[in-house]
Amino acid sequence: MDDPDPPEQSQPGRSALGALIPSKEFLSTRKGQLLLAEWVVSFLTFICYVSSTAIALMTVPLIEFLWALFTFYAYSSKFNEQLKGIYWPLLDFIRCVTAAIIYFVVSLVAVSNYTGGASKAAAVFGFIATIVFAIDFYVIFNDLTAFLKKGDSTEDAEQRKSEEEDSSFDDDD
Repeated sequence: MDDPDPPEQSQPGRSALGALIPSKEFLSTRKGQLLLAEWVVSFLTFICYVSSTAIALMTVPLIEFLWALFTFYAYSSKFNEQLKGIYWPLLDFIRCVTAAIIYFVVSLVAVSNYTGGASKAAAVFGFIATIVFAIDFYVIFNDLTAFLKKGDSTEDAEQRKSEEEDSSFDDDD
């Protein structure tokens, strides 16, 4: 009668903490590793800009860090599957393209206009972030084109079928 190990009381706080910690399955995926790399490199770039003379450039890595963090937890907690009105791969593609371009430009500015060691380190991390975001948008682009080609193939088949039906009606005359 007495349950020795009730599920809710055996590990108090586990479900609340489990919501904050991403699953190992997600971290083992390519998307999880890319988002984690974006998150870490953006944070390191932000720290370098804060400690440098190029502190005016710190907003870019801060915004990208927060956006990558949100995207990381949205994918790991499957929040993206709950919001059906947003096409997440396209939103993620736009995020990665803009981040890669902005990181590249800001890193060029940091290299050319600032001479401090922390500014140069921030620029190097910015170039690394550019590469990581470029890899991510390349992967997303390939997934999007595969999805669109699969969607187009069914539409093409229907269009060819309707054209064949139209031509068969013309032949009957």
